[in-house]
Amino acid sequence: MFTSPFPDVEIPELSIYDDLFGDLSAEDSARVALIDPATGAETTYGALKAQIGAFAGALAARGVTTDTVLGVLCPNVPAFATVFHGILRAGATVTTINSLYTPGEIQKQLTDAGATWLVTVSPLLPQAEAAADAVGIPAERLIVLDGAPSSETGGHPNLRELLTEGRTAPEASFDPATHVAVLPYSSGTTGIPKGVMLSHRNLVANVAQCRVGIDLRPTDRVLAVLPFFHIYGMTVLLNLALKQRATLVTVPRFDLVEFLTIIQKFGCTYLYIAPPIAVALAKHPIVDQFDISTVHAVFSGAAPLDGETAELAGRRIGARMMQGYGMSELSPVSHAMPYQRDDIPVSSVGVTLPNIVCKLVDTETGEEITEFGEDGQTRPGELWVKGPNVMLGYLNKPEATAETLDADGFLHTGDVAVAHEGGYFSMVDRVKELIKYHGYQIAPAELEALLLGHPKVMDAAVIGVLDDDKQEIPKAFIVPAPDSGLTEEEVMAFVAENVAPHKKVRRVEFIDAIPKSSAGKILRKDLRARESAA
Repeated sequence: MFTSPFPDVEIPELSIYDDLFGDLSAEDSARVALIDPATGAETTYGALKAQIGAFAGALAARGVTTDTVLGVLCPNVPAFATVFHGILRAGATVTTINSLYTPGEIQKQLTDAGATWLVTVSPLLPQAEAAADAVGIPAERLIVLDGAPSSETGGHPNLRELLTEGRTAPEASFDPATHVAVLPYSSGTTGIPKGVMLSHRNLVANVAQCRVGIDLRPTDRVLAVLPFFHIYGMTVLLNLALKQRATLVTVPRFDLVEFLTIIQKFGCTYLYIAPPIAVALAKHPIVDQFDISTVHAVFSGAAPLDGETAELAGRRIGARMMQGYGMSELSPVSHAMPYQRDDIPVSSVGVTLPNIVCKLVDTETGEEITEFGEDGQTRPGELWVKGPNVMLGYLNKPEATAETLDADGFLHTGDVAVAHEGGYFSMVDRVKELIKYHGYQIAPAELEALLLGHPKVMDAAVIGVLDDDKQEIPKAFIVPAPDSGLTEEEVMAFVAENVAPHKKVRRVEFIDAIPKSSAGKILRKDLRARESAA
């Protein structure tokens, strides 16, 4: 068993709202919490807290209780913080939805989560309305944050009219340890997306754990380009920055020139990124045209970042490069590179966070791995994690929960790691079959199910392969119907019409048969071997 090099930290028995805002001082109330780079508008901590309370009060007046689930389909804008924490302040549950989702994907998540409200923004209203109509959410329960007044929109309330009602937040009563605060969706180790039940205590714990190694300060300006709807953005950007009284500069979508312009204009000091952004910082010539010398720290997560790229990026922009490891089921962080440690290679995911114990387990024998070899590291094993940040379970999926979370409280991550004598970990492989495209999880099973619905497809399998930039992309192996004339372009267009952009199939190969086991399971290792031999 491996423990953290840090002593345990106290986990307050509070809701996430009370933990973040309950002790807000007069001095901190005057600090800037959020900046909208599109307008330059600033929101102070005091104003944000007041907005959260007013939004919670408006929801409660409309019947929202601790039993209500609300969907939030919204990019990174300052209002996200108001509605996200307003919903939690009201004691309700938030299910955050990927802003790139199609109406069908939004509908699936709303249905599975049992959401009876939806919050969105004008640019996403067409798909939001289509999904809301499909699941029976009435117009008055579809809030369009930046929309016109409800009297002009067929009944959709907007944020301004809800806040100006001036209502007081309700006295919501619940147990922070067991009440579900958020329901992000994750594919876990395999399969289609499942609702991950995270309690208020899970969120409070992970913020407390992250504060130790991720040295974020009130003087920092954090560029918030990674989406808040993703658990990484939700905890490590939004909640941690608010806890530390830092300033968040919100960016709705990534564009390299805009990204660099905003850093330069607003003096951003701390960047949270995914690996493709690190590649751009390391190699793209346009970076040299901007003064981003205010940046002192860059933290990469959501997918593995190779050490060479990380070092190149760090040297080029003169910043400390770090990375960490996590998953939605861990709220999400279990390992992170401490800001204070220069002796840990940037290719690693750092050390175990406080209050966490973890194991490495041999994937063949089930034996726990504890011994270090002559090279100063263990042999590889599946990482198992136990701590206060581990999820309650998957929503309405007891079997999937039991497969992932054992009786001793260890979450089986499905990822293979090695431990080093220096106390840090490196990820070496993936037991799970998920594809990680630019930090987004893609479940092969979901794409396979879609492809099998095409009339010209007899059978299909999807694996992750590396593109020319060494980024993982989805590749489909297709058994076409005889004499169908099916083309690669037709397959890719069909998938693109039915899924969010990051899930698109980007390569197609036609084969005679999909390799399968006697039990009918796709033998992805055979497909990977075929790919390697090509």
